[in-house]
Amino acid sequence: MAQRNEFIDKAEDFADQVLRHGKHILPHVARLCLIGTFLEDGIRMWVQWDDQRNYINDQWSCGSIIATMFVIINLLGQLSGCIMVLSRQQVPIACGILFGIIGLQTVAYSILWDIHFLMRNLALAGGVILLLAESKAEGKSLFAGLPSLGENTSKTYMQLSGRILLVLMFLTILRLELAVFQIIQNLIGLVLIGFIGVGYKTKLAALVLVCWLTVLNFYFNAWWNVPSYRPMRDFLKYDFFQTFSVIGGLLLVVALGPGGVSMDDYKKKW
Repeated sequence: MAQRNEFIDKAEDFADQVLRHGKHILPHVARLCLIGTFLEDGIRMWVQWDDQRNYINDQWSCGSIIATMFVIINLLGQLSGCIMVLSRQQVPIACGILFGIIGLQTVAYSILWDIHFLMRNLALAGGVILLLAESKAEGKSLFAGLPSLGENTSKTYMQLSGRILLVLMFLTILRLELAVFQIIQNLIGLVLIGFIGVGYKTKLAALVLVCWLTVLNFYFNAWWNVPSYRPMRDFLKYDFFQTFSVIGGLLLVVALGPGGVSMDDYKKKW
């Protein structure tokens, strides 16, 4: 028990040193990773204009005009949202646009009926919530003359809901196999996402999960190794950038901390 605590303490110290040296660049890397899937999909709308329009028309029999409008909205909405996030201009509006895109695609591509992709979209939404929380200013007192209430309540609950939604991504890559290595991998992963969910050792757990997801992403979603004429290439490419967006959300958890509704925050008050 003592050795385990000592190991965790050393790991936390190492993580703190890494964060201390990278605190200025970490938020920028997190945002770049987070908007990755929107940027890639926006470019995809331009490159595969006819394919995307024809798919929507065939799927919903909505006519070429509405299908074209769908492609235009996705193209302009995602690219403009990404530019606004990266330039730090009107970030709340950008987050609203990206939320709208997630909702639109969830319906248009019938993701509501596919639990695997639905959980991934919810995880992506969690990342956008954290992006919104990052941009939100510290709350002011609701009543004049009263002392400040401290951290903005809405921001606190944004951080809570954002990190809970983020862990859904890992649930989609769990494999129900009886192999010893796979069982160990699943158990470690469940412990990490449990820590992030309740906000315990949050920064360390998020950093470990970032490293884990990055390795798995490059291993399982190596779309560059698939010939361009195969449909699997587009699927892996989409999965690759979506996973990177969740990694960006986890990096925001590292940069922002778990927020007020967490065991880490309660420990400070004990």
